Amino acid sequence: MEAPSFLDFIIHATGLPGYLVFTWFVALFVLVLAIIIRFSLKLLPEGIQNVAESVVYGIYTFVEDILGKEETPKHFPLLATLAIFIFFCNITELIPWFIPPTSNLNTTVSMAVIVFVYYQFLGIRKHGIKYIKHFMGPVWWLVPLMLPVEIIGHFARIISLSVRLFGNIFGDDLLLAVIFFLAPWLVPLPVMGLVLFAASLQAFIFFLLSTLYIADAVSEAH
Repeated sequence: MEAPSFLDFIIHATGLPGYLVFTWFVALFVLVLAIIIRFSLKLLPEGIQNVAESVVYGIYTFVEDILGKEETPKHFPLLATLAIFIFFCNITELIPWFIPPTSNLNTTVSMAVIVFVYYQFLGIRKHGIKYIKHFMGPVWWLVPLMLPVEIIGHFARIISLSVRLFGNIFGDDLLLAVIFFLAPWLVPLPVMGLVLFAASLQAFIFFLLSTLYIADAVSEAH
């Protein structure tokens, strides 16, 4: 599907890939929305402030249940940003002519690499050289077997995070395009509800796995 005229103009004027332009568009939208909410805070919340506070509180308490009270404030900004950004990227597929950034593998891989580098850094910073024990298995004689398996397994997390998100959003976007072309009157109700649920679920799965990877890296059981 072609982009709206103003986005199509930006794509052609900058020579940037369409998915990158839509990524920046979503990022700008989320930033502006956050600024609006920030400067319209009231002592007695109402409207969009209620929604924002509920979302942030829900994400925070969920992360706290996994990471604990000490670690949560350190990692909550990244995890919440990922969850909210991915959600808005995903639901852009509900807007006609918009391309969800997460339907492109470049977008999902870049976020997966950020999570991978981040939690590995946390593990090394907290445990130092002892962090390598995480890759060696429970007993020394299993090291030759466990070391390559663990290394491959950790790098496979990048593929797991990125391909799962990409595949589901790309599939949903393709389904919407086909249905909209063949039977546009079917799109508004059941299909859009299903796509919204899938978009929310995929954002949650990426967020959940990222939280679990961080919890594993900072765990004392190394």
